[in-house]
Amino acid sequence: MKKILLCIASVCFMASCSESFLDTDNLTKKDSSIFPTSTADANQILTAMYRPVMGDAGFPQSSSFLIAELMSDDRFGAGGTDDHDVQAIAAFKKTSENMYSRYWSLRWEGIYRANFMLKCEPNITWDSETEHTRIIGETYFMRAYYYFELARAFGRVPLVLTTDPVNNPQAEPAEMYGQIASDLLTAIDMLPATKWTAGVGTDGHATKRAAQAMLARVFLFYTGYYNAESITLPGEGGGTLTKAQVISFVEDCVSNSGHSLVPEYRNLWPYSAAADYKYSVTNKLSWIGEDGSNPEALFVAKHSGNDWSARNNEALFFSLRYQDEGGNKWMDCYPYGSGWGCGTVTPNLYETWPTNDPRRTGSILNVDDANEGIAAYVDGAQNQIHDTHLWNKKYTAINTKADDPEAETYVGTGIEPLYWHLYPSLNTLDYQSNNLQDFYVIRFSDVLLMGAELGSSHAQEYMDRVRARVGLASVPATLENIQNERRWELAFEGIRYYDLLRWHKESLITEHRSNVKVRNQKAETTISVPFRAETKGFLPIPDQEIQKSQGVLVQNEGWASNEGNF
Repeated sequence: MKKILLCIASVCFMASCSESFLDTDNLTKKDSSIFPTSTADANQILTAMYRPVMGDAGFPQSSSFLIAELMSDDRFGAGGTDDHDVQAIAAFKKTSENMYSRYWSLRWEGIYRANFMLKCEPNITWDSETEHTRIIGETYFMRAYYYFELARAFGRVPLVLTTDPVNNPQAEPAEMYGQIASDLLTAIDMLPATKWTAGVGTDGHATKRAAQAMLARVFLFYTGYYNAESITLPGEGGGTLTKAQVISFVEDCVSNSGHSLVPEYRNLWPYSAAADYKYSVTNKLSWIGEDGSNPEALFVAKHSGNDWSARNNEALFFSLRYQDEGGNKWMDCYPYGSGWGCGTVTPNLYETWPTNDPRRTGSILNVDDANEGIAAYVDGAQNQIHDTHLWNKKYTAINTKADDPEAETYVGTGIEPLYWHLYPSLNTLDYQSNNLQDFYVIRFSDVLLMGAELGSSHAQEYMDRVRARVGLASVPATLENIQNERRWELAFEGIRYYDLLRWHKESLITEHRSNVKVRNQKAETTISVPFRAETKGFLPIPDQEIQKSQGVLVQNEGWASNEGNF
């Protein structure tokens, strides 16, 4: 009986308590009830918001840069015989129904973190109004950035502007791009009009100038691909974003940002850091580096040395394939390091590029060119296919000579990866782990060429600046000349494919990749890798997302379960 009475008393005691008796404070982890409350907290969220920009090295198909390069007319998938994912990307096919699931989830992670910041904004005690407006301005930029990545890749995706769990259908392009433009306009308004100084734009943070340039890129893609004249902004009385407004933002960026062109184009790329590379010596090159002294960088994607998944895996994919098979380790192809041999360059680009343009040899490695100083090149290394003997120079593994003869280097070579050389704390000579190169999301030369294409009154001046930098004479700022200039200036920077889509020149992908002579495992053959027009240039929505939405999401054309299988 005593036990029974004790149980009854305990139940009555529990029943009389308020809910707070059970809902104890979280003393070990941060949650939305206690975080964020300060500017320091907000900066932590902001850092997390930028993390998806790096991509995920474990999932190459999560990289918008790698995908755009492989689907353009300037590249083949290549790699080894078992590199099916990259070959499928280039062929506009899929290796599984969820091939692009990590691409999808990474962008939604960024969007959720931006929405979380905006939801929590009123709860934060800000150190200053300057910090407040900067952080929120960057937040709007990043939400626009991730939505633009999704919109270009998948065509239509849900529009989610809160942290609430919702099952929204795909928004129409006009609605999506209206929101993207609105977020960028807000970012432009909130971010400070600080002139470029060392570090601005190269530390991975968005700026007003980056937002102005991104707005131009968004406007050109939307109006070009969807044959529109302007972008309708959201909300009643939201108005429209016109070409004249976008031109004014570009002109402001060009005139007042403090950004400029680096005098020597080839110093933008890490191969110029190898002072004893024959090509560098001949052309007196010296890398500008990534320490913040580059006035051409408006917005860059940083890569981390601490987290393998955050390293520049694209450089690893696009490097020469296992050339250490030649017996002389990494010396024969110095300064180019070893990688997985993907993204070989199509001969059309090399053969149609004017030979008097230094960007040709500044962007493309022709292993048969004696001026490169390549001692020996191994055909068919590790089952290499689609080999054209032409490789990109911009994003690729780079080696350099060790300063200290006693330093740890690749066995018997005196050679070490450039980023091992710069950051010895990496603690590994593994060629897969030493690619930390920044990725230029927006360069100043792109801003100039976008301004010319939009029809700025300074169009000719902008074109001339880009060409004069590489010693080329002026040509009229016609659309055809601007299109050519963009191909040459911005080659291998993830831009060409989306340019072709918005110009409705997708047929060039098929034309420039048809009946091309290549080497597959040393054997000469001919291949064709056409554009699949039925996809309209978009990727398949991961099937698992369609299933989770209970059919609310609709698969893109050309990607039904029996279509596009590699």
